Amino acid sequence: MDKITILNSQEQRQVFFRLLKYVKPHIKQIIIAFVLLSLVTIGEVSGPILIKIFIDDFVAPNNIVAGPIITLASLYLFILFTSAVVMYIQSLKFQEIALKIIQQLRIDVFSKVQTLGLRYFDKTPVGTIVSRVTNDTEAIKELFVSVLAIFIQSIFLFIGIFVAMFILDIKLAALCLLFLPILIWIIHMYRKLSSTSFSALRELIGQLNAKLNESLQGMSIIQVFRQEKRMRKEFNELNTKHYEAGIHNIKINGLLLRPAVDLVHIIAILIVLSFFGITSMESTIEIGVLYAFVNYISRFFEPVNQVMQQLTFFQQAVISAARVFKLLDEKELAPQQENRPVQISKGKIEFRNVTFSYDGNQKVLKNITFTANPGDTVALVGHTGSGKSSIINLLMRFYEFEKGEILIDGVSIKQYNMNELRQKMGLVLQDAFLFYGTIKDNIRLHNEELTDEDIIEAAEFVQANQFIEKLPDGYNQQVTERGSTFSSGQRQLLAFARTMVTNPKILILDEATANIDTETEEMIQQALAKMRKGRTTIAIAHRLSTIQDADLILVLHKGEIVERGNHQQLLAQKGLYYKMYLLQNGHSENIADVVQQEI
Repeated sequence: MDKITILNSQEQRQVFFRLLKYVKPHIKQIIIAFVLLSLVTIGEVSGPILIKIFIDDFVAPNNIVAGPIITLASLYLFILFTSAVVMYIQSLKFQEIALKIIQQLRIDVFSKVQTLGLRYFDKTPVGTIVSRVTNDTEAIKELFVSVLAIFIQSIFLFIGIFVAMFILDIKLAALCLLFLPILIWIIHMYRKLSSTSFSALRELIGQLNAKLNESLQGMSIIQVFRQEKRMRKEFNELNTKHYEAGIHNIKINGLLLRPAVDLVHIIAILIVLSFFGITSMESTIEIGVLYAFVNYISRFFEPVNQVMQQLTFFQQAVISAARVFKLLDEKELAPQQENRPVQISKGKIEFRNVTFSYDGNQKVLKNITFTANPGDTVALVGHTGSGKSSIINLLMRFYEFEKGEILIDGVSIKQYNMNELRQKMGLVLQDAFLFYGTIKDNIRLHNEELTDEDIIEAAEFVQANQFIEKLPDGYNQQVTERGSTFSSGQRQLLAFARTMVTNPKILILDEATANIDTETEEMIQQALAKMRKGRTTIAIAHRLSTIQDADLILVLHKGEIVERGNHQQLLAQKGLYYKMYLLQNGHSENIADVVQQEI
């Protein structure tokens, strides 16, 4: 779970200014929106002045002249109509800019996720990542859609109102300026107190998503082992924490948002009315000026209330942006390549004294050294946790290794272009992953260079065509999420076809037949034999019967190669491989020896 991060004022400013960098590509549209906003402000400020003229020049002196009044009324209506149209256009502009900014931000975040190394995904729950790409960017959208637009509009309106107030009465306008420090203090206290609850809310949303994702992915296991009660309890604990953080935030909002501002507003009205009341004892006052001042005071505090309400979204956006930027700044990238113009032509693989650790402490591979000559099959066997899959992970460049060298055709694996490695190395995992789409899409994987004939040929090569052609839509049959409507054997055959369609030089099989039934396995063993011809093959297998024809078998134990040779040589050594072979073939008289060896 992510640790809840509290941002101080300086960190919030840094995050906010970093967000503003996304505005630069839209500066022209921003200028247009500002011009329109200034026109709206002029319209907002002009209304009370026109009414003041109407009251003081026509109503109070009982000077009802039709022509000037009609002109004044027409001007007032024109300003109202024009302001409404311009306000709609400028609001549309701000919304358009905001959506484009969030669109780019989401692209940046998703692109960053594609570049991260598997170490990052090993330590970060999937739900947390999903929350940052969806919920957090959605919260940031509100910053650009609502908050900034209202903030800027309020600033324009503040300036316009104070200019108009100073025109009407300098002393009273100066007196009203004294309320600004009070409002600024309220805003500061709100930001300070709400920062903690907003940080907790965003982090807990990510944790709730992670828990929900875990529950949905493992629903069958939860139900089989009757873990529903425990999962409900854990989810309820997180949900309660989220509720408490929300209640804390509501209390802060209830105290420092509208009530506090309304209190200052009432005091301001009382001061204005008192000022005019005292002034009226010495000289006459203009009713229109009094109306305009009271109107401006109300107009002044209304945007203040709007700004205070938007501070909620501002805090959420800044906290969410900090979480998104933390992901964008993540240093746990996939292994980097030197991208030299070298190509894999033969497929010779060499491991030279390779040592590797996932966490930097416990070594899972220790001084691994072996050679797989072009066209040879090298099998990796050993008990769970012996390091077989780690060798595959390093060869596929999923992880960076600390010591030693891995060479392909005499060139360090780090010097190849990643596209070259991916094109010339085919990987089939134990659990075949299928994407939503059609069978044809899953074999092609959007490689436009592949024709329909290539796809059919690959399917026939691994004998997947036998079940594909029986489907109602054939190669256009829809594949549901993760291929849940197909058997594990059928999914694996499609994975074989996906790998072979690119005609790789190196074939990597990570227990590729583990989930396939005996009948299907017998069918694809023939395909595997064809697949291995002319290709260097690295195969992980638990069932020793599937790799007896391998050119070299490496027996791993606790991260080290303890035995090596072909099937007959290893049996003759009567070591760990021999005991594993006897155990798998049901020689009960040797089982006790194997157990003792493990102890």
